[in-house]
Amino acid sequence: MEDQAQELKELMGTAGSSQKMDSAAPIAANAHKTRIIAITSGKGGVGKTNMAVNMAIAYAQQGKKVILIDGDLGMANVNVLLNVVPQYNLMQVINHQKTMQEIILDTEVGIKFIAGANGFSKIANLSVDELDYFAKQFIQLGNADIIIIDTGAGIANNVLQFVAAADEVYVVTTPEPTAITDAYGMIKIITTELVDREINIKLLVNRVHSAEEGKKISDRIITIVGQFLNYKVDYIGFVYDDPVVSASVIRQKPFMIVNPTSKPAQCIKHIVGRIEKTELTSSEGVSSFLRKFLRKK
Repeated sequence: MEDQAQELKELMGTAGSSQKMDSAAPIAANAHKTRIIAITSGKGGVGKTNMAVNMAIAYAQQGKKVILIDGDLGMANVNVLLNVVPQYNLMQVINHQKTMQEIILDTEVGIKFIAGANGFSKIANLSVDELDYFAKQFIQLGNADIIIIDTGAGIANNVLQFVAAADEVYVVTTPEPTAITDAYGMIKIITTELVDREINIKLLVNRVHSAEEGKKISDRIITIVGQFLNYKVDYIGFVYDDPVVSASVIRQKPFMIVNPTSKPAQCIKHIVGRIEKTELTSSEGVSSFLRKFLRKK
């Protein structure tokens, strides 16, 4: 693994350029393959949603077309961090009340946002006609470069559905012993409950005080996972503990926007850069995601 601390030193003092998506441009179906990332955690309070929001913004600042989906169907709060009030959510699409185009919300931070819905995890129970309508609507997300799904914390069925369908899964933890234990527990559930899927799991350590601490935490989890679960988990990087994060939450403005030269922002940029250097083993975009989400062949 490249030395993230050294690369961050080189990045400090430089801010990424921002390129906003054209809000007037329609989202075409199946334009190209879309990278779909699920961000999850074993417990709440580890900064999972903050990671999802700021990673989405970092991608947008690279000129990528980004859609952020709030998949935390019980305690949705992406809209709080973005300081937006979504008028519609995926439930309206499921119920044929709105089209996908009508519920997508443009934001001032350069990403598109889709609010989740408690009924989303039940779409597999829809009739053939209802499912066909939803599938045709969902497939319209196919011209996005990146779709990031902020899942709920823990092991609810809808969380595992998102995890099983995504191209990559990022498990967020912190140095707290309970967070480490729960991160391992989350990985254990994924690897034992989804035995018929090859899940690409990566570890992100949040709120560290040094690069060494992040590496130490990740090494510990990766070693235990390899030893007891016989599963390979990669370390994608760390994010520094910094007052700018909590300050940005209070202001309801992501730290990538409030302070793009801060240590946490530079960490996020580095992580996104590493992700972009990693080739997906296979990806068929949103059609593949939807098929896997519904457990269809």
